[in-house]
Amino acid sequence: MKKQYPWLWFDADGTLFDYNRAEATAIRKAFELLRLQFADEYLDVYREINQGLWQALERHEIKPDVLRVRRFELLLEALKLTGSPDEMSTVYVEQLGLCTELMDGAYEVLQTLHGRCQIAIITNGLQTVQRSRLERSTIRGFVDELIISEEIGAAKPHAAYFDAAFAQTGHPRKSDVLIVGDSLTSDIQGGVDYGIDTCWYNPAGEPKPEGLPITYEIGYLRELLEMVE
Repeated sequence: MKKQYPWLWFDADGTLFDYNRAEATAIRKAFELLRLQFADEYLDVYREINQGLWQALERHEIKPDVLRVRRFELLLEALKLTGSPDEMSTVYVEQLGLCTELMDGAYEVLQTLHGRCQIAIITNGLQTVQRSRLERSTIRGFVDELIISEEIGAAKPHAAYFDAAFAQTGHPRKSDVLIVGDSLTSDIQGGVDYGIDTCWYNPAGEPKPEGLPITYEIGYLRELLEMVE
């Protein structure tokens, strides 16, 4: 049976936007523009460093402005390359903001849901990247609110982020909101802790964790259309 949610809150990276593809494109382009030699294995090194720092941000152990440069300090150090972390960060963020590739089904789902409910993007991503990318994206006309952790001073999964998100979306009832996201730690755990229904987008078919009461689970975004009115 379908359920009506007046608000659908979508995560950005890995849910609506193809972040893996964008990340790979941006890091290669940054090396090219800075005239640094790039090897395919550098991407894996960067991803490990970057993921660790974003996890630290979720724990409020690092600020976004520190993260954006620190990851390149660590990358250049790990690769034993000489360069400017600040310059690499600037070029990388600019390139990432140009990457608007969507996950499979994202456009179709938002187009179908537009007008039937209100749509927000909830993201821990950097303000410069998220606003630039959404503005250039084909889904920009379907999105009512963009809620960025860097702008509100709190990150998912913390309650302060969701307090701000509810304020920005006009204080709907919690029962009127469904969070759709691929991250168990930020999207799903955050939603569960705050008392909001959650939909885990799990295209890789990873095993469902024990002890986390996920409301829905989907492997394809189009499945959402069969669940919500």
